[in-house]
Amino acid sequence: MVAMGLLLSAVVTSCGPKSPFKGYTLSDNGLYYKQITKGTGEQIKDGDVVKVVLAYYINDSLLYTTDSLPETAYDLVHESFFKGDLYDGFRMMHVGDSMSFMINADSVFNKQFRAPSLPDFVKPGDFMRWEVKVDEAMTEEAFQQMKEAEAAALQQASKDAFAAYLAENGITAAPTESGLIYVCTKPGKGRKPKTDQMVKVHYTGRLLDGTVFDSSIERGEPIEFPLGAHRVIPGWDEGIAMMSKGEKGILYIPYDLAYGPRETGPIPAYSNLVFEVELVDFK
Repeated sequence: MVAMGLLLSAVVTSCGPKSPFKGYTLSDNGLYYKQITKGTGEQIKDGDVVKVVLAYYINDSLLYTTDSLPETAYDLVHESFFKGDLYDGFRMMHVGDSMSFMINADSVFNKQFRAPSLPDFVKPGDFMRWEVKVDEAMTEEAFQQMKEAEAAALQQASKDAFAAYLAENGITAAPTESGLIYVCTKPGKGRKPKTDQMVKVHYTGRLLDGTVFDSSIERGEPIEFPLGAHRVIPGWDEGIAMMSKGEKGILYIPYDLAYGPRETGPIPAYSNLVFEVELVDFK
């Protein structure tokens, strides 16, 4: 496969018009490229999911970099948006390659980003410089299997952390069928709210490490929402329904009854949450 890759490299570097960009060569697919480092892995092909590190610039100003992402960046190599785009570039690369591409900015914004017009900082005819490194390539099936394995590991870690927190803090209350744990700290009086009734709740939310991420008490105003209408996380809909007017308690909410695998503001993905709550009123 390495020999075939070298043969392909010889084809795409065939003689053509002189490049206006120093050190760059014009390939047969209309893409100006420069090899930075040469990898020894398989050549990238359509349908591959590639693990990439990339950044793009215009007039030497950085517009975007995957270094700013919280997770590793992957991209699916698919049909090109236009001749000489990034995906034509991917198909020129091997695993381990680092390359630089000069790509027409008009086409990128209009055909790839589908922008209604060019940004003010882009002039017609400008070129964008893309710096790209491919660290790994796999099939879509292998990628999905990898992501499922990663998710399973994160789920188990979250469950273990929740169990350890309960044990360390001496919380022995039995969970509901869903896994929610509610501990009453001040009994209320009267009936409990029903689905679709408007409830008014004061709360303070914490991560397991004690970090406060939100508090209606600090704001000085309780929140209102229709119970059971999915306006709040499932652990709240279930937990508040267990309370009477004036009641105070603590909700210990496993990640799957909170925000699940989503990162939400200051709340990391797969976070178990603890809420001190008070059912102020309902109607």
